[in-house]
Amino acid sequence: MVDKLSLIQGNLKAPKGQMNKFGGYKYRSAEDILESVKPLLSEHGLILTLSDEMVMVGDRVYVKATARLTDGQSEVQTTAFAREEESKKGMDGSQVTGASSSYARKYALNGLFCIDDTKDSDATNTGAGTPAKKKAPAKSIYEKSLAHINNSKDKASAVKLILGKYESELTKDQVKKLKALGNLAEVIK
Repeated sequence: MVDKLSLIQGNLKAPKGQMNKFGGYKYRSAEDILESVKPLLSEHGLILTLSDEMVMVGDRVYVKATARLTDGQSEVQTTAFAREEESKKGMDGSQVTGASSSYARKYALNGLFCIDDTKDSDATNTGAGTPAKKKAPAKSIYEKSLAHINNSKDKASAVKLILGKYESELTKDQVKKLKALGNLAEVIK
C-alpha cells in the first residue's frame, strides 16, 4: 500500500482550477484534487473515502474531515479541521457547514497526497518590480526525496537517511509527512 501511495503522491498533478476574483489568485478545491486523483486510484486498485465529523472545541464547532485510502487489506488516513464561522454574510447555516467541510476535506486530501498549497514568493518576485519569467521549476529536495523513497526497497531506512541529511532544508510540514511515511513503512513491513 505504501508503494502505491508513494507512486500516487509522486505522479499526482492537481491543477489550481479555481480563481479568487477578489484576491486575483488561483487555488485548487477538494473537487480539483478528486478529479485528478481518481484515475490514479483506479490504476493502483485503491479506494478513497471522505467523511466528516462535527467536533466541539471549547465553545466553537469544527468540521473534522478524514480522508481514508485503502487497498482492502490496509488503510492510511489523514484528518484536517476547519472551524465553522458563527455566521457568514449571504450564507445560511448549512452553507456555512458545507464551506467548512469542503475546506477541511481539501486539507485532509493535501495531507494524504502530500500536496503543498503554499506559494513560492521567489517565483513571483524578481525584486525589481517586474514580473518573473515563467520557467519550469526545478525539483525540490522534497520531490527528490519522495522519488528516492519510492524507488527504495527499505522505505523506512530511506526516510531516516533523507531526514538525517536534509531535514534542515525541508519545511516542518514536509518533515512531518516524511516521518509519517517512514512510520507507515515500518508498520507495514
